Amino acid sequence: MSTASAPRPRWRPAAGRQHHAGPLTYVLLVLAAVVSLFPLYWNLVAASHTGERVVEAPAPLLPGGHLFDNLAFAWNQVDMGRALINTTVVAGLVALSTVVFATLAGFAFAKLRFRGRNALLAVVVATMTVPPQLSVIPLYQIITDLGWVDQLQSVVLPSLVAAFGVFFMRQYLIEALPVELVEAARVDGAHSLRIVWHVVFPVARPAMAVLGMLVFVQAWNDFFWPFIALTPDGNPTLQVALAGLGSGNHSVDQAIVLTGALISTVPLLLVFAVLGKHIVGGITAGAVKN
Repeated sequence: MSTASAPRPRWRPAAGRQHHAGPLTYVLLVLAAVVSLFPLYWNLVAASHTGERVVEAPAPLLPGGHLFDNLAFAWNQVDMGRALINTTVVAGLVALSTVVFATLAGFAFAKLRFRGRNALLAVVVATMTVPPQLSVIPLYQIITDLGWVDQLQSVVLPSLVAAFGVFFMRQYLIEALPVELVEAARVDGAHSLRIVWHVVFPVARPAMAVLGMLVFVQAWNDFFWPFIALTPDGNPTLQVALAGLGSGNHSVDQAIVLTGALISTVPLLLVFAVLGKHIVGGITAGAVKN
């Protein structure tokens, strides 16, 4: 009499086993890196040629010999140094204020119980559907009455907090912050501000880093409202200064414009190079589940 053999157990990878990438993975990664870096490379190439050569077909693919001349011309045609400082101040203040206020509001919506919480959250989320063009006229009237035209506060104050940041931090804190941790802090006698400083901020640090980077880049590249509130010859940000770059006698020097775009891109690359590891490390630490 034959006995039925026991079913063979399915193979399961051991816990903690590391999977090694194959050659195809490296090929795909190299292709993705080339595709991502090519626009930046061609911007550098275009900035090293004359305007006539840039618009010719076929487009140049190798660097030329006019890079430093174009950099000097772009830097002097508009007040690029002041524009860099203004943009750094605006983007830094907007990112800092958005991270702080969005974290506070996100914590309130995620863990605090108060009347009308869901309705108020719905209103906050609904504001993301309103086009910014609708608020231009009343906002410009306000800054005109306050005498803030061509002043940096006219760009910073309307952007102190964003609905996206509030919703982003709320969604993160719902999962990352245990309500028992907040209740334990209250039992120990901690007031709300102390809970926020010693409990909420440390837990929310990975999301705060990501949100801060996103808002910083968005504020750095913002053009629509700064172009209305500021002037290229007065107190411009980088994007406003670039709007008046390369203009001449009924023509625009595309090489000079792309040189200015290159100047405005380099600080962002430096920020990513310095803070990239910290942001990735924070995300990884926040992804570890106890």
